[in-house]
Amino acid sequence: MGSFLSFIVDRLLYLLMLAIFASAILSWLVAFDVVNLRNRFVAGLTRFLDAVTRPVLAPFRRFIPPLGGVDVSPIVAVLILIGARLYLLPLIFAPLIAALG
Repeated sequence: MGSFLSFIVDRLLYLLMLAIFASAILSWLVAFDVVNLRNRFVAGLTRFLDAVTRPVLAPFRRFIPPLGGVDVSPIVAVLILIGARLYLLPLIFAPLIAALG
């Protein structure tokens, strides 16, 4: 049971990282006029990714200014999520896995 919960949390963090990557790439595509926000699918996808990633990226954007017009907060957020997946999840779930199996 504990390893299943660890797996679920790990996969959710991984999906959040994918959403951050997709949001960053989509913002570049919109900025360079490769895709257009007047397209309903692109607009909906942009709103969805913004709603998913904004709560995670907002604290980083408050403290990290754009460097040369480039927002580096997604990079910092992904690095912290990778660290959480690799180091914090095993520490948090080790007692639970030992107790529940």
